[in-house]
Amino acid sequence: MRELEPPAPFTATRRAFVAALSAALSLAACSKVEPGGGQGDRAAGDYEVLELRHQGFAGVVSVPELAEDLGYLAPLKLSYVGNTISGPQDIQTVVTGDTDYGQAFNGAVIKLIAAGAPLRAVVGGYGVDAKRWSGFYVTEDSAIRSPRDLLGKKVAMNTLGAHHEFMLKEYLARNGLTSAEIAQVTLVVLPPVSAEQALRQKQVDVAVLGDILRDKALERGGIRALFSDYELFGEFTAGSYVLRKRFLEESPNSARKFVEAVARAVEWARSTPREEVVARLTRIIERRGRNEDASAVKYWTSMGVAGKGGLLSSKEYQVWIDWLVKDGELKPGQIKAEDLYTNQLNPFATTPVQ
Repeated sequence: MRELEPPAPFTATRRAFVAALSAALSLAACSKVEPGGGQGDRAAGDYEVLELRHQGFAGVVSVPELAEDLGYLAPLKLSYVGNTISGPQDIQTVVTGDTDYGQAFNGAVIKLIAAGAPLRAVVGGYGVDAKRWSGFYVTEDSAIRSPRDLLGKKVAMNTLGAHHEFMLKEYLARNGLTSAEIAQVTLVVLPPVSAEQALRQKQVDVAVLGDILRDKALERGGIRALFSDYELFGEFTAGSYVLRKRFLEESPNSARKFVEAVARAVEWARSTPREEVVARLTRIIERRGRNEDASAVKYWTSMGVAGKGGLLSSKEYQVWIDWLVKDGELKPGQIKAEDLYTNQLNPFATTPVQ
């Protein structure tokens, strides 16, 4: 494996987001639908858009893909345009109009909307709970034992400006490190499948491992955890699906159908025996014919979505708004949590969510 080139220091990693875009458009008011029923009785001609373009992740079934397979999305269909490399990239393609929806860590959603992107988060897509979490690991013989030991070290993660970077910052800040000290930690972008090898070969000092990659690495032994995102925050919805405000305004029926389908798929996965969920996810990957490995699916445990049907809450955005203000990337009062998302289209929104 070739020697890795370290990227720019920690604080220089979040300047790649798009510059200011057009002003926000108004979100069309929509009436509620009942859970489990929704718009299934609408004819295809009642929907403004029947095909939704999207990106995917190799070896992973997204919630909308599960919803389509369950029949919740019909008569709408998904149109796969290729794989994404990260959440921030996924939602940027929504801004440019190359896709119709995308998903990213809520911190990345905030940053892009704060930059002027005409997006609105509409439903939760993934999260952290006791079954689904990511840990920051070192080798068993590593001298790294405390947060301060990370100064000058290299930490591998899948992308910058997203979930794992925020978790690392939170861990360091909670343990008293200043912004200047945090800037001494170097982030190395690596595909998740390469992180364990890089850690064992001493090319990085810390690697983020989650789900199957974490479990396989632990089986092989020789590594130990520093901390996990679940230890930091407990159960929370970490990422959400976004739509363009123009799409919400011009295609309200299609937008509502999309959110309803995702919400129902979240609850199906929550209430269905794990073995049945794994079997369906495996079949979806096998049928879609993208020449990908479906073996990781057998380790599926949970989506980690906290809110019923993917309902979003202000507190899940406010924590990252506060972080961005403290870090100097947002001005106080620049953006409000309630301006980032809506539960209006979600059939499970029978009561307000704070």
